[in-house]
Amino acid sequence: MALDTAQIISNRLNYPRKNVAAVLRLFEDGATIPFIARYRKEATGSLDEVALQNIRNNAAALEELEKRKEFVAEALARKGVLTDELALRLATSLDPVEIEDIYLPYKPRRRSKATAARENGLEPLAKQIMAQKLANPSQAALKYIKGEIKDADEAIAGASDIIAEWVSESEKARNLVRAKFARSAVLEAKVVKGKEAEGENFRNYFDYIKPLRLANSHHYLAIRRGEQLGVLKVSINIEDDEMVERLSRMFVRPGATPECAEIVKNAVRDGYKRLLRPAIETEVAASSKEKADTAAISVFADNVEQLLMAQPLGRKRVMGIDPGFKNGCKVACIDEQGCLMATEVIYPCAPVNDVYGAADVLCDMVGRLSLDVIAVGDGTASRETMAFLRDVTFPRQVSVTLVSESGASVYSASDTARREFPDLDITLRGAVSIARRLLDPLSELVKIDPKSIGVGQYQHDVDQTALKNALDFTVEHCVNAVGVDVNTASVELLSRVSGIGPSLACNIVAMRNEKGRFDTRNDLLGVARMGKKTFEQCAPFLRINGGSNPLDATGVHPERYQLVERMAYDCGVEATYLIRDKARLDSLNLEKYIDRYTGMPTLNDIVSELARPGRDPRIKENEKRIFDPDVAALADLYIGRELTGKVNNLTAFGAFVDIGLKVNGLIHISQMSEGFVSSPSQMLSVGQTVRVRVLDVDAQRSRVALTMKGISQNGL
Repeated sequence: MALDTAQIISNRLNYPRKNVAAVLRLFEDGATIPFIARYRKEATGSLDEVALQNIRNNAAALEELEKRKEFVAEALARKGVLTDELALRLATSLDPVEIEDIYLPYKPRRRSKATAARENGLEPLAKQIMAQKLANPSQAALKYIKGEIKDADEAIAGASDIIAEWVSESEKARNLVRAKFARSAVLEAKVVKGKEAEGENFRNYFDYIKPLRLANSHHYLAIRRGEQLGVLKVSINIEDDEMVERLSRMFVRPGATPECAEIVKNAVRDGYKRLLRPAIETEVAASSKEKADTAAISVFADNVEQLLMAQPLGRKRVMGIDPGFKNGCKVACIDEQGCLMATEVIYPCAPVNDVYGAADVLCDMVGRLSLDVIAVGDGTASRETMAFLRDVTFPRQVSVTLVSESGASVYSASDTARREFPDLDITLRGAVSIARRLLDPLSELVKIDPKSIGVGQYQHDVDQTALKNALDFTVEHCVNAVGVDVNTASVELLSRVSGIGPSLACNIVAMRNEKGRFDTRNDLLGVARMGKKTFEQCAPFLRINGGSNPLDATGVHPERYQLVERMAYDCGVEATYLIRDKARLDSLNLEKYIDRYTGMPTLNDIVSELARPGRDPRIKENEKRIFDPDVAALADLYIGRELTGKVNNLTAFGAFVDIGLKVNGLIHISQMSEGFVSSPSQMLSVGQTVRVRVLDVDAQRSRVALTMKGISQNGL
């Protein structure tokens, strides 16, 4: 029985079936999520990228479920136990747990007590006892005394092991225990004796007890990390005695002989404690971990998106400084396009303290290269370097700002960095990365594994495949939302464009290097391995500025160029003159252009794109991009002091804020507002400038607690 995948997903996600079916067909044809979301709105009912991703994930999960069901059905058929009833249940089930419960009694088993009992021929005795009609089970057991079975007690014990396994494999019993765990399971954590000092960071969980359904995802992940490190002993508990009593009532039949009833009760207790409960606890722990992973990955992906979509600096020349003590501060200067102009190494910090020499070098570079901004990495020696820069009088006005250097060292040692700067010292490459990530965060950070850019929560503890998929989706969403200049983009940036992978991106750059800049989008069809389908998927996201066709610099798809020319003809002008002409665009009667392939959503998008061609969604009006931290050391903090900081990470429990120290301050979610806040992202975003007040300073643990309560954020 074939599943109606579109209907199932429609029911789950509450999207119209026809739109889901259209999305699935587009996926089958090789369409990408950015392309479908932007250029196939009529087919999808204008579903956004998140909705499309949900459909794709559900379709993949259903496909895997179908494969598992086929495997189970074949396995049961080989054993000769696939009844019509089981076949129907397998065919219609959408629950992976139900499928595994059906298969469990017939799965190949590890060697167990029950296995040994069966080998000793005790299964018939177990069936007799389970029928619960024997007046004297010990008498019935005498006929099974042979081989390893020395007496009736051993025979009954072996039979009980088989009954215990039956109890643990009973689908009804498993569902009963699952329901109990779902309602009233308690998560408990205790410190392992003797690990108190080693587990100082987990002190909050040394004696932790909370209903599992109320445990926050970040608490759960922290507890499991403590368990993995051997610091915490963790368990998920329910009322065992109550559960045993309920299971006994399930398996002990009315009218059972007292002797058989007692044996069955004992077997139920053993099966529950030894087999069933541990199995369900493991299942519940895995499910809880998956939910916690999903929450943590969602937070991480949101942070990455905010970081990648941070406003670019614009056409400025930037000096990047990677601070250091003994080995000096590495300096790299880039122009408006991100091209390297000059490098230096200065030693303004201890132990060299060449303040005057360093100042002379920087002043010369600022004046000679007409630099506008100095970006300082926020790692080792950053405070000292910032203090030094504040005392330097530069020959022209320059702004100074701290920039996260997370991942700069990863970039420095990467193949990408070696390809870009084969003759540049690895340490100076880090300074280039710092400068470029201020100039254009998206173009630079896309070269670095998202897990290395410092905005995650428990990223090493969550499912790595799920994390990679989520981050890849986020990066591709950001790149395609902004669009890419095909004549300047790096291989890494191009490879994230809809329909383009690393291999084709390399081919595009190779052709660009060999034949010069692309003049039109159609020139891309000459790139090796650029087929018509791939061109359809990628062309509208690749921009050509200054080419012969002005539409190539917009987000209008080439398949709609003729439509734009029709619009221009109706206005009495060429298509070139329709761009940015709001009066003519407003005068268009869009309904006359509707046909079976083009609806109002696409027409509105075309007009919007023509009105503001190539609009960068990262540009925000009047946003203050640069600020200067005013704190130099932990000793400068005191309770009640107000500070300006920048949010550099959001978690489920709060926001970490750069306040001018290597140690970030934490605004707990309860300190973000006088009212209730369900999520930190409801109040803040990565990169946002905030005013905060110091609540507490824990110098021993290097922790700073902050609050936003009662502090005006106006003017930031």
